[in-house]
Amino acid sequence: MTADSVRVFIGYDRSEIAAFNVLAHSIQEHASMPVSITPVMLSQLRGVYNRPQHALASTEFSFSRFLVPWLCDFEGHAIFMDCDMLCRADIAELWAYRSRSKFIQVVKHDHQPDSKVKFNNSIQTRYHRKNWSSVMLMNCSRCTALSPEYVNSATGLELHQFKWIEDDDLIGSLPHGWNHLVGYDRHDNNVRLVHFTEGGPWFESYADCEYSEEWIAARDRMLSVCERERLTIVA
Repeated sequence: MTADSVRVFIGYDRSEIAAFNVLAHSIQEHASMPVSITPVMLSQLRGVYNRPQHALASTEFSFSRFLVPWLCDFEGHAIFMDCDMLCRADIAELWAYRSRSKFIQVVKHDHQPDSKVKFNNSIQTRYHRKNWSSVMLMNCSRCTALSPEYVNSATGLELHQFKWIEDDDLIGSLPHGWNHLVGYDRHDNNVRLVHFTEGGPWFESYADCEYSEEWIAARDRMLSVCERERLTIVA
């Protein structure tokens, strides 16, 4: 991987495999520069990540996401994002915001959901800085506090509220369009990254949610490429 490559880590959950693959495809589909995409996948972190699944953790990557700097040997920058998203723009735009002076850069939502459960019947928790960690542009060289030992032992709030960063001024901001919360944020045709935080169109009960037609179209484009390649191989 060259210095001109975008490093993207996507949270992987076995209940949202379709979501992961469509997001990865949508990133590559719009990218104007090389992109390296890595799943944050528990089966690939055995012996490193050993915290038991927490009752309040809504996904398999709720806490393992914070291992991204360690996975990068605490060097350079990397982007983490949840899998329940759709990229609508060039990821190079997001990559261009990276800062050497900040530990991380995030969209600083004031997200206070009214619902008590999420798409997979997990408990919907409310806390300060909710959803800030769903998209993180991380300066890995400055995130050395996130060792496997710390990630395995810190509380969920310590991780997601960035208690491991000693000064709030070291948490930079990203444009809101790079983490648009479906069902909460006002509709905007120019958003760059759609976040189906309540549930996406890969679940039957959310088949008609905002931006669902775009997600389905992206899925179909991905599948059509797979089908063409299959037919080519068979022929």
